[in-house]
Amino acid sequence: MNTDSPRHRRGHAGKQGESVRSDCLVEIELQPAGGMQIALTSKVAALYGEAIAELARAVAAQAGVAHARLTIVDSGALPFTLAARLEAACRAVLGEEEFEYLPAAPLIPHAPTQKDRLRRTRLYLPGNEPKFFVNAGLHQPDAVILDLEDSVAPQEKEAARVLVRNALRCVDFFGAERMVRINAGELGRQDLAAVVPQGAQVILIPKCESPQRVSDIAAEVERLRQAHGRAHEVYLIPIIESALGVIKAFAIATASDKVCALALGLEDYTADLGVPRTAAETESFFAKGAIVNAARAAGVQALASVYSDVDNVDGLRANVQAARALGFDGLGCIHPRQIKIVHEAIAPGAAEINQARQIVLTFEQAQQQGTAVFALGTKMIDLPVVKRAQATLANALAAGRLSADWRTQTPHENKLA
Repeated sequence: MNTDSPRHRRGHAGKQGESVRSDCLVEIELQPAGGMQIALTSKVAALYGEAIAELARAVAAQAGVAHARLTIVDSGALPFTLAARLEAACRAVLGEEEFEYLPAAPLIPHAPTQKDRLRRTRLYLPGNEPKFFVNAGLHQPDAVILDLEDSVAPQEKEAARVLVRNALRCVDFFGAERMVRINAGELGRQDLAAVVPQGAQVILIPKCESPQRVSDIAAEVERLRQAHGRAHEVYLIPIIESALGVIKAFAIATASDKVCALALGLEDYTADLGVPRTAAETESFFAKGAIVNAARAAGVQALASVYSDVDNVDGLRANVQAARALGFDGLGCIHPRQIKIVHEAIAPGAAEINQARQIVLTFEQAQQQGTAVFALGTKMIDLPVVKRAQATLANALAAGRLSADWRTQTPHENKLA
């Protein structure tokens, strides 16, 4: 944010204060001469002061800033955050003169994602709050969402984009799928340019109301992948948050083969209807059914909205069970302690697991015999039923309700009898 007239040339990025942690405040004022004058306040200045100053000089040099007063108030920021705040502050004083300082990425193995992988939980992380990033993966969500949209104030959008870009390069999310919720319009295009080359695996498209928007974003993602030589797949999740979006859900879900799921956002949807969001969510029954049906018809997953009462464990569990009964595959989480509850509530029961186990074993035997359609008891089983059974077993394995060697164990040994 450029906070002053051109004659002063000052800018800043980041935060300071007693409640701030894992972050820093960087203030920069351009000078006509005198080189880089760096003032650092940090509890770790004795150990890492010179390294922080060296990083500051490197970012300034990349920005073409040779003479400036630079003040850094460090509250435990890691190098990727320091680099992001330094870059954002330099951008603020340079105005339209954009540059990029990419921190050296550690050798963190990023497993490729799959279109139909489990997405029981997706943990929202505000894009301008690095304190939530580092430990997010330890809570074992299926996905993390680095959010650049509603949780970021308008004046912080650019700084958040730089921070999220650096987090994608440097933070180990421990196997969680790396999602980014982008903004609409030109901001969204800039978001894509920042995050697609750095390993974002899923792009969330908020307030989606048209298939054209999905196909436009899919084309831009593909252009960026080609331009930067990135081989990893990038999938799309349109978020349906309006009455018009609900009506067009199937067209949206089929607008690109990169769409892996449809998600429902109930806060904006109920606002669009002009009704309050109730605990029972009866006002959203039509939208829920429409999203599940559209997703299933398109062959993608259906993801339910967040449950916003963080302290209501029983309410969350009931909400998850109701969503699962309607056909949803997962729920959004706004606090890490919701993750375990969702995983437990959405996991299949013993009878369901046992039936899925029988279907898959019989299917595999039929495959060996070259048969496409087979019977289990008196019921004919075809491929869609098998795929549902395989998904049930994957869910059970992830929830710890089925052992990895289930093919060679009896239901009793798997505690499914």
